[in-house]
Amino acid sequence: MLKLGILDQSQIGEGRNAAQTLVETTELAQEADKLGYTRYWVSEHHASEALAHSSPEVLIAHLAAKTNRIRLGSGGIMMPHYSAYKVAENFRLLEALHPGRIDVGLGRAPGGMPISTRALQEGKYTSVDQYPQQVADLTGYLYDSLPANHRFAALHASPIIPTAPEIWLLGSSYDSASIAAKQGAAFGFAQFFGNADCEQALQIYREEFKPSILNDKPHSLAAVLVVCADTEEEANRLATSTDLFFLSLGRGALLPSFPSVETAMNYPYTEADLALIRGRQHKRIVGTPQQVKAEILKLNEAYKADEFMVVSPIHDVDARIHSYRLLAKAFELQG
Repeated sequence: MLKLGILDQSQIGEGRNAAQTLVETTELAQEADKLGYTRYWVSEHHASEALAHSSPEVLIAHLAAKTNRIRLGSGGIMMPHYSAYKVAENFRLLEALHPGRIDVGLGRAPGGMPISTRALQEGKYTSVDQYPQQVADLTGYLYDSLPANHRFAALHASPIIPTAPEIWLLGSSYDSASIAAKQGAAFGFAQFFGNADCEQALQIYREEFKPSILNDKPHSLAAVLVVCADTEEEANRLATSTDLFFLSLGRGALLPSFPSVETAMNYPYTEADLALIRGRQHKRIVGTPQQVKAEILKLNEAYKADEFMVVSPIHDVDARIHSYRLLAKAFELQG
């Protein structure tokens, strides 16, 4: 059975605020726990009016305390901003509190505009070129496996525990696939976001994979955007919010909130706008449960991923939860 997880970016819906959105995130995590989804990941974005959080590890702690079974993780921690040692301490503590339920997803993107990157890295020399070493260091801390000649060989990340969170490297490029393979880490590809081809990226990952302390064989997931409803017409109506949001994002003009269907349908689109929207609609899966399931299975034939992670930005909270319920039923997930 294909495993399904959820990526939640906690987008603040038009007409609501951050506090309300975090309540919605908690309720969705609890519903996902009951429905049988495998993982629930939360993202890291900075200085955005439209998103309700920027600290995944804090939100993971809250969600793990409010759920019983589902794995909680970061999608992801933007490593160039941080010390690998501190990330190890944070996630070891989470793992100690919730053994066997914590994932640490890592990325190398800034997760925000240049000004927030400068603020996060103030007084610190950093570079994305350091990312592979940061991943290796984090692995060493979490698995007590630092090499004898490591610059911090005698250092332990506390608390000392017998288990470790799963390490996932995340990305939307061929380079990120190659880095994950060489580290022997699990790899998650953001199909809904990046310009690189998911099928090719996952093939690179499998071909270049080297067994490690993390995994003896490749393990991958593809993150896809899904809007599911009882009818195709309703699914397409709900997806108009996503069309407007990504149109704005692609032009570097973030909206102050995730738009309602009404706002999206009444937006004064130009012909160029509509062409851009049509140009990226292949990145989304929209339709009835049967249509969505068929499309995911079709993609999986090409991608050969072990899991899929679903992101469903839908303005109406009830419609969003209903979308995940329909998908869980279609795939016969076991809660």
